[in-house]
Amino acid sequence: MSPNKTAGSHPESTQPRTINAEGIKRDIIVIGASAGGVVTLMELFAAFPPTLPAVVGVVLHRSVERGQLAHVLGRRSALSLIEPDRKTVLQRGYIYLAPPDHHLLFKAAGVVIQRGPKEHSTRPAIDPLFRSAAASYGKRVVGVLLTGAGEDGVSGLIAISKASGVTLIQDPEEAYMPHMPLNALKMDDVNGVFQIKEMAPTLAALAAGERVILGTKKQR
Repeated sequence: MSPNKTAGSHPESTQPRTINAEGIKRDIIVIGASAGGVVTLMELFAAFPPTLPAVVGVVLHRSVERGQLAHVLGRRSALSLIEPDRKTVLQRGYIYLAPPDHHLLFKAAGVVIQRGPKEHSTRPAIDPLFRSAAASYGKRVVGVLLTGAGEDGVSGLIAISKASGVTLIQDPEEAYMPHMPLNALKMDDVNGVFQIKEMAPTLAALAAGERVILGTKKQR
């Protein structure tokens, strides 16, 4: 995506607006999803360019059994997808998936796997990843909230906003379960609302430090 390409929209404006007007490389991408998230994440990962200059962390609400989720999500991805089971160094070009029954945290020292208390009745939960990334990486962070029910991820997006990061959500009209992105719209001034087909090029542009011009379609 070129720096001047129009994409997505802002939920409260009918005029074009710009995400990342400062031209900062937003190379720490954290993503949360719940119901409907497997198909949505597969579509998103398949659209990531193999040269994406970013680290990607993902939390999907899941059962306590390890199963084949990592294999399924990574099947169409040009990036390497791993399910870490211990502390590891963050590397660009990798997608880190929260393992079952553990929270995934992004710290300055790298990926941390922690079996802390459940949040929103789930472990892994989205908020711990979002909060930890905001605290450790500040304005470099892009938080993305996708399909799902409930409020997990909303307070994490607010933490990212307060740290001068960028917050994006999936278009609720497209989401299999719209409640999480809708709750984010109600509680946080998100920077942009995107369909999944628009999300990958937008994230690639932000990771490269490009400016993204929003469209004019008014969202809910």
